[in-house]
Amino acid sequence: MKLVVGLGNVGKEYENTRHNIGFMAIDAIARKYNFKLTKSKFDGYYEKININNEQIIFLKPAKYMNLSGEVIKKYVDFFKIDINDILIISDDLDQEVGKYKLKQKGSSGGHNGLKNIELHLKTQEYKRLKIGISNNKLIDTKDYVLGKISKEENDKLNEVINIIPNIFDDYLNLSFDELMNKYNRKN
Repeated sequence: MKLVVGLGNVGKEYENTRHNIGFMAIDAIARKYNFKLTKSKFDGYYEKININNEQIIFLKPAKYMNLSGEVIKKYVDFFKIDINDILIISDDLDQEVGKYKLKQKGSSGGHNGLKNIELHLKTQEYKRLKIGISNNKLIDTKDYVLGKISKEENDKLNEVINIIPNIFDDYLNLSFDELMNKYNRKN
């Protein structure tokens, strides 16, 4: 069983903000596979589907971004998910808007949601897909990540969001090294 988590913040006021790119990625996969995250458990919205005879849980934590790890840990424990079978999709201030990178492990890079995941999973060795949102140093980081996506950013981010279902399909069929080789070079 795999767990694919999109990070974001729940609520209308957070829709179309840079910090919610993980939610947008999960929504893109859900559209392709024709499902919605309608179930609620452990402070998260989720759906469990079967793809190619493998059960996959898609999760949007319903606590604030900075508490994502609390929610993920409950799913990992309840569904007995191996750390190697987790993929976290998040925003990344260190990459330009529209860029993305797959990583097998690494530090949080200052991302509070990833810090909380590391705290609760007690490891930095989980797979992630980091989607660039850039960083405007003239705006306080909190205000920037919670700010609305501009038209120009939206066009670039939509290009990435449209690729996410293909990355996910390959995630199911390739080793993670092969996945990184395939997609990290193109970006």
